[in-house]
Amino acid sequence: MSAGPFSARAPAGKRPATTGEGQLARRGLIALALTFLGAFVAAPVLLVFLSAFQKGFRPYLSALGDPETLSAIELTLLTASISVPLNTLFGVAAAWAVAKYDFWGKSALITLVDLPFSVSPVISGLVFVLLFGSQGVFGATLRAHDIRIIFAVPGIILATTFVTFPLVMREVLAVMQAQGNDEEEAALTLGASGLQILWRVTLPKIRWGLFYGVILCNARAMGEFGAVSVVSGHVRGETNTMPLQIEILYNEYNFVAAFAVASLLAGLALVTLAAKKAAEWTSSSRPQPRSSGSGELAPTSIPPLPLPERS
Repeated sequence: MSAGPFSARAPAGKRPATTGEGQLARRGLIALALTFLGAFVAAPVLLVFLSAFQKGFRPYLSALGDPETLSAIELTLLTASISVPLNTLFGVAAAWAVAKYDFWGKSALITLVDLPFSVSPVISGLVFVLLFGSQGVFGATLRAHDIRIIFAVPGIILATTFVTFPLVMREVLAVMQAQGNDEEEAALTLGASGLQILWRVTLPKIRWGLFYGVILCNARAMGEFGAVSVVSGHVRGETNTMPLQIEILYNEYNFVAAFAVASLLAGLALVTLAAKKAAEWTSSSRPQPRSSGSGELAPTSIPPLPLPERS
């Protein structure tokens, strides 16, 4: 039988004709990606910082020292400091339940976790208004007990927690499903309790995924605008977060102050990105488990666990 047209080998010492075309395509794609990132990511961020310092360093500090701006910064940090730990606890618990157990309604739980990703943040904020507003489902009960949620700090925390809670769970769940349950089962065989397995086996395995999730959750919590805008009421000095304060300053044509607050928020985002990159670099530089010789990875060593006492 005669060889097909694709079975012929190129003459020795000669490179295939498509090599030059491949190099050209690779360089073109890289140039296109860098151009897009420069035009739509790097240039706007640089413009924010240039606009913030366009009148000098003193007006920049004066804008950040404004009492309303300081109140917005404090509220943003307070909201993130509450919503991120709550979402961390929920994310680890939900990922543990989904990855380690089979139960009725498991697929429904995963679908509900993804709900904030598919619903607009504005709709999410409106849902809380319909539930806890003065004319909402629980409005009369809240008024009777003098509890204020909407147009107050609790509403901002609730809305931020809602739109950010899938982030930690999704990162942790992916790591748990990839690593399996072998080490947990071995620890259980050795007599470890559930809490010991969590602290000494599971958490050390998922720590980088957990760290990624916490970083992403914190960045989204500080930059959330849509849901917070609906439930905050835009009360100056009380319920304005940093994104809302930027909007107010910009609408008042106070561009230096608006870009000053925006630069601070962008700086926090860059610090978050740098921390995530450092975590990825640290995780990738760790030695990988060696092969056991049969084509499978050797199991990771399990931290020593106390054996049950013999009677």
